[in-house]
Amino acid sequence: MSISTPYSPTFAAPPKPRLRRHHWSRTDTITSVVIFCWALITRFVGLSTAHVHNTPVFDEKHYAPQAWDIVNSWINPLLGGIESNPGYGLVVHPPLAKQLQALGEMIFGYTPLGWRFVAALFGAVLVVLIMDIARQLSRSTFVASAAGILALFDGVLLITSRYGMLDIFQTFFITAACWALVRDWLQVSSLMTNTGTSRLGPRVGYRWWRFTAGIFLGLALSVKWSGLYYMAFFGVVCVILDIRTRHRAGVASPIYGALVRDAFKAFTHLVIVPVLIYVYSWRAWFATETAVYRHAAVDGTIDSNSLLHLLPESVAGWFYYHSSVLKFHASLTTSAGHDHPFDSKPWEWLIGGKPILYYSANDLHCLGTSCTRMIYLFGTPALWWLTVPLLAWALWRWLIQHEWTLALPVTCFLAGIVPWMIGYDRQMYFFYAAPLAPMLIVFAALLLGTILNRYKNKGIWIVCGYLGLVVAQFVYFSPILYGYSVPTTVYNSLMWFDYWR
Repeated sequence: MSISTPYSPTFAAPPKPRLRRHHWSRTDTITSVVIFCWALITRFVGLSTAHVHNTPVFDEKHYAPQAWDIVNSWINPLLGGIESNPGYGLVVHPPLAKQLQALGEMIFGYTPLGWRFVAALFGAVLVVLIMDIARQLSRSTFVASAAGILALFDGVLLITSRYGMLDIFQTFFITAACWALVRDWLQVSSLMTNTGTSRLGPRVGYRWWRFTAGIFLGLALSVKWSGLYYMAFFGVVCVILDIRTRHRAGVASPIYGALVRDAFKAFTHLVIVPVLIYVYSWRAWFATETAVYRHAAVDGTIDSNSLLHLLPESVAGWFYYHSSVLKFHASLTTSAGHDHPFDSKPWEWLIGGKPILYYSANDLHCLGTSCTRMIYLFGTPALWWLTVPLLAWALWRWLIQHEWTLALPVTCFLAGIVPWMIGYDRQMYFFYAAPLAPMLIVFAALLLGTILNRYKNKGIWIVCGYLGLVVAQFVYFSPILYGYSVPTTVYNSLMWFDYWR
């Protein structure tokens, strides 16, 4: 039975062994289309207005020129181009996000709209993707709609979508991988209706959704190396879910069955496929003779005693490039003296405690007074201040109440915070937390559905009041999200704490 009314339970008791999927309804279509249209409006309105004499702002200054290098060195539609500008030194991230940015610059030129267009489009689609994760986990159209509203009015997702940086692409592909794994788990759970004659349980056929997740993980890895964290975390939880699915189906040897029937395929899908896609993302580098370190094995760059000389020339240069990037990232530590006014640690992300200034213009005049124009990467407080309670609630529902619908989103969230906690000495910024936002929104939407289910009429007021608060705060802080010119006194009133500045 499809559950799509506001009064439907957010969670159904896990069936034995079948776990049903949400059946798409006309209401789902309407809500998805409406929210997607709003996402397009919020992401694209005034998209090209923040610039300094038509040049990039903040860290766009790295990626917009690199994307333009790709445009100018474009080989053909299959290979693309390379980031070749020596003025920017070593390019320290894989090429995929810049290749995507280059598509916008091909259409609109080297302009703010050009280097932001594709990011804004990905940001709009991300809102719908978050909705469907919430929909599939809850089997509730209302919960999906609540997730869509929260995603629309979260400042982190908004700003990340409106600037030509890497994080919206990384966030999109990670969220898409989680979405595909949710689909895979629900599909396999619904198929495993009998144990068969083997103690290992039945074969479930080729897992196309898990293969799809591997593709998205490879794309995430091709944007930033932090995609490796998600490969590892998702790999572990998928093994656990395979064991549990076979156990709930009554398989005699669920652990052995999962290892024999599922583990090798899981390794292929979640490790081999992403690695192959990552290597493919460097295709233009291998095809271009002038790429950085392309001939490091023969031009004296690589030490003569290095084992890299045992590899083919291009492969040796590629590995040397990676070792150089690794050394660069490893050197950016607080203990080594690297400091930045907007540096923040992972525990600060959990409350959105250190917004980042992306754009500023002072000494303006409007309404007959001194005015200021500022744009911050800023999380809506009504959402981000609840990060720790929401994560604690999700962990409790999963680990204590055995609500396994939360296993994948919790794992996705932890993959975005635990590794950074371990490596806390590294120089970090709040935009690293962008991949946390989708799962934070899913937690909040699922909790709202639980409240509505438990408290009925009173729950309506609680849920509507909270969603209204999020929207109201978004509007209230919109001057520092969209960069309106406002009187300096108004700007000062928005800076509730000194460390926000």
